Amino acid sequence: MGRAYQNKKESMAKTAGQKTRIYSRYGKEIYICAKQGGVDPDGNLALRSLIARAKKDQVPAHVIERGIEKARGGGGEDYDTARYEGFGPGGCMVIVDCLTDNGKRTFTEVRQAFVKNDAKLGGPGTVGHMFDHQAVFVFEGDDDEAILELLMMADVDVTDVELDDGIISVFAPVSEFSNARIALTEAFPDIDFKVENLAFVPQTMTEITGEDIETFEKFLAALDDCDDVQNVYHNAEIAD
Repeated sequence: MGRAYQNKKESMAKTAGQKTRIYSRYGKEIYICAKQGGVDPDGNLALRSLIARAKKDQVPAHVIERGIEKARGGGGEDYDTARYEGFGPGGCMVIVDCLTDNGKRTFTEVRQAFVKNDAKLGGPGTVGHMFDHQAVFVFEGDDDEAILELLMMADVDVTDVELDDGIISVFAPVSEFSNARIALTEAFPDIDFKVENLAFVPQTMTEITGEDIETFEKFLAALDDCDDVQNVYHNAEIAD
């Protein structure tokens, strides 16, 4: 279903524990976004987009409001970003983005997820050069050429537009996130973004086969269990 689905790990909130982790992650991200760009969604397009994504994932209003209130008050937790890179099962490349108030704890948890699942944690820049940091929008559609023309007419710098089985994926430079989103929503007021965020998009894919598939799934599950992990990007392509 397109590269956007290959490299973005979606959390499935099937249990109370998983829901709690998702709410916590959104709460942290909203706090950081509001603290850095302002607490007014009308003046902070990144925050507005994040809130919309949180609502789509059924995050309760009080979780969203608490994150904004913490940023407004200037108090609350002091989170730092942390990024880890390495190789997952089957030799795939992995980037793990975290928000943490305890870097030592986060490193230990992420490292254990790698060590216990036939993966290798590397240093900064180990695989990052093989990913492009881009704005990504994914939605239902059947005419990628029309979407490309629309964005070009709106003077949006587009990297690529892909069509795969009724799903359109738009890739643009990070700096074009707001411009691309505005152009798409103005042209299609009812557009339902399945993905709308900044992501690391792999330049090449690595096929995962045999026993590595189960190990890779356990690896992702272990990272998902780390409360400080916000996003996991990879270039793994599961063999049919």
